[in-house]
Amino acid sequence: MDTKRKKLTRKIVQHILMIIFTLIMLYPLAWMVMSSFKESSTVFVDAHTLIPSEWAFENFSEGWKGFGGITFTTFFMNSFIITIISTIGSVISSTFIAYGFARIKFTGKKMWFVLMMMTLMLPYEMVMIPQYVMFSGFGWIDTYLPLILPTFFGVPFFIFLIMQFIRTIPTELDQAAKIDGCNTFSIFFRIIMPLVVPAMMTAAIFSFYWRWDDFMGPLIYLVTPEKYPVSLALKLFSDPSAVTNWGAMFAMTTLSILPVFLIFFFFQRYIVDGISTSGLKS
Repeated sequence: MDTKRKKLTRKIVQHILMIIFTLIMLYPLAWMVMSSFKESSTVFVDAHTLIPSEWAFENFSEGWKGFGGITFTTFFMNSFIITIISTIGSVISSTFIAYGFARIKFTGKKMWFVLMMMTLMLPYEMVMIPQYVMFSGFGWIDTYLPLILPTFFGVPFFIFLIMQFIRTIPTELDQAAKIDGCNTFSIFFRIIMPLVVPAMMTAAIFSFYWRWDDFMGPLIYLVTPEKYPVSLALKLFSDPSAVTNWGAMFAMTTLSILPVFLIFFFFQRYIVDGISTSGLKS
């Protein structure tokens, strides 16, 4: 009985600690959401309180008006264009490259793989200036090309993730497909791709998160406000030379995280499947 009581007590303590840490982690998010319903003048005056004394639902309509005649409809559309196209490009290209590293023999395979993995260690600050100089020479400044086109040449993290997934698929399937007359591309499209869908979905979810939240890229390459995504448009609310409408800013910030929550809610099982399961289903 003492052993059972100790186990029960340990579980209760663990659950209490988990609940406490969860509340601590979620409090900033809850504070932001609740602040979107506060009047702008009271956001920081009543920062210690979570529930608004008066609910200001007009913050959402005021914030949606945007700036200079550009509404947040434009900003959200820009974000979706950049995010969706980049996600499609990164997942498809990374799957092709991962298949090449996992299944195809070619000269210098190990060297290219090592070089690809080394790019994961490079901080963005090291390549930011060379990339800007290169894209500026191409005439791509103030366009979406620097934000979208590089993703069509593979993302190292996704390549490694999908490659490891492909390696769990028995090569006997490839050999059987060759006997049936399939070439390399047929094997990829008919055998490999259907089995790596969980890994591809995992890569797509991460890509969506990263591209939707990207602030530095649009800040560097975009000049025209009509082309700004949501991440960059939110910065326009904070104006040191004028009065900042904090209520509207938090309202738009709250709306900006909704796509991320919806993607995670509907596709969270693919994250687990893509990382923890093998290429074949039992």
